[in-house]
Amino acid sequence: MFAHLREDIQSVFDRDPAARSVWEVVTCYPGFHALLMHRLAHWFWAHGFKWLGRFTSHMARWFTGIEIHPGATIGRRFFIDHGMGVVIGETAEIGNDVTLYHGVTLGGTSWNKGKRHPTLEDGVVVGAGAKVLGPITMHAGAKVGSNAVVVKDVPAGATAVGIPARIIEEEGAQRREEHAAKLGFSAYAVGRGDDDPLSKALNGLLDHGAAMDTRLVGLLARIEEIEAHVKSREAEEQSEDNVVAHAFGARSKNVANG
Repeated sequence: MFAHLREDIQSVFDRDPAARSVWEVVTCYPGFHALLMHRLAHWFWAHGFKWLGRFTSHMARWFTGIEIHPGATIGRRFFIDHGMGVVIGETAEIGNDVTLYHGVTLGGTSWNKGKRHPTLEDGVVVGAGAKVLGPITMHAGAKVGSNAVVVKDVPAGATAVGIPARIIEEEGAQRREEHAAKLGFSAYAVGRGDDDPLSKALNGLLDHGAAMDTRLVGLLARIEEIEAHVKSREAEEQSEDNVVAHAFGARSKNVANG
């Protein structure tokens, strides 16, 4: 139950630059407290002590503001940042290295028993206030923007934003993210923004900048080709001049000797 305690503490340092010491993490991080108590509650639940598991999770909710059903399965290096208002349902399955921010709900859309909560594979990040609902799967490395409502599967490495959530076009998003990184900020979770003039303006600027970068790279490559061709042509002309000069010199010498 406590085998991964060191990893749980290290995951806080890896994903929260505000963390300053192990003592601070152990005493002042509700996400860490909720995870620790969930591991105990889950052990009770898995070994048939259902009420004790529920009571432990209830106490964790009272102390931390984070509600995790003892039946939920959580992997290693799980991190909840801030944490207040996070709700994780009974049949939720969470992989390794997953990050949730405050106000996230991993909920169900049905009162039927059985699998009714989401599955989050390794490396998933869910932004503040987002709702991931139903027995859907967020594949490895997927991201959810703040306040999004996700009711369908999210492909690996994709970003979902909006209500209901839509997948940002992967090619455009990657290009924007790379160009934004050059400018010193992240374009994470900036979608097409069909109804948001600011998003449309940002996306237009990023797309234009990326297009200009592509044209500039092509132009520089073409200039290098021309320079190489000119140098090659100059070398050939120099070689031809040397041959002519050599031949003329030899002929002049023969005439003089004759």
